[in-house]
Amino acid sequence: MARLRTPSDSVGPIVPGARSAWAELREDPALFVRNRPQVLLIPLVFVVFVGAWEWVVRAWNIPAFLVPAPSTVAGALARGVRSGLYLSNFWVTLCEALLGFVIAAVAGIMVGAVIAQFRLAEQTFYPYLVALQTLPKIAIAPLIIVWFGFGMSSKVIIAATVAFFPVLVNVIVGLKTIDPAKLDLMRSLRASRWQTFRLVTFPNALPFVFAGLDIAIVFSVLGAIVGEFVGAQKGLGNLILQFNFSLDIAGVFAVLILLSVMGVALHLIMQAVQKHVIFWAEPEEIISA
Repeated sequence: MARLRTPSDSVGPIVPGARSAWAELREDPALFVRNRPQVLLIPLVFVVFVGAWEWVVRAWNIPAFLVPAPSTVAGALARGVRSGLYLSNFWVTLCEALLGFVIAAVAGIMVGAVIAQFRLAEQTFYPYLVALQTLPKIAIAPLIIVWFGFGMSSKVIIAATVAFFPVLVNVIVGLKTIDPAKLDLMRSLRASRWQTFRLVTFPNALPFVFAGLDIAIVFSVLGAIVGEFVGAQKGLGNLILQFNFSLDIAGVFAVLILLSVMGVALHLIMQAVQKHVIFWAEPEEIISA
């Protein structure tokens, strides 16, 4: 009799000689680099790009108010960090993005589950959701600012609006992408709809759900910045506008670097959570955004 495949089966056998990445780096750095060439390629590309940028700006005497040299940007970044100006606004934007992401994640998973599980709900509400998705978020951002004011709440709502649809679409696709044999098995065991959803359907959809969350957490940062562009008193988006008005382009580049750091950090955190939660999935089942 065939045995059902459980999540623990996907983990695979524990190989006695298997070593962690850190152990491999300590014992054989050359082998570590051969197995992971990106460890050298990523910083190499960065150094080449920054060096070429610095050389072009200085060789062609490009004005700093057009394209500042990387050294000028680094100086502006260091001054802003020391003064506390960047960090105080960094935390404001981060809080707006995270709150918007949490709202979008909860709403996207709940609405997606209802639409995927109930055909009548899909036929009734999905056209409206598609219509809302086609609306440019930059166009409705001024309305949200008017309705909710210039405080943090309006930025959180804009961030949630931008991040909601990636979660929704991936949840719907994930819940509908399931092996019919698994559903037949649950029906043969007389499992309820809730038991089937909790034990089979939703775990099967988790790779898709995390792919949507990975996109959404970056989109939430974009939504927060859009809201700060339209109207805000604090935040990195507000700093970009101030620096643009004063032609402090080095300051603009410094803020863009902080935004990149924020986006990459959130993406890496989400990937780490994904690997921890769906540790039972095969590598090819883990969907990257």
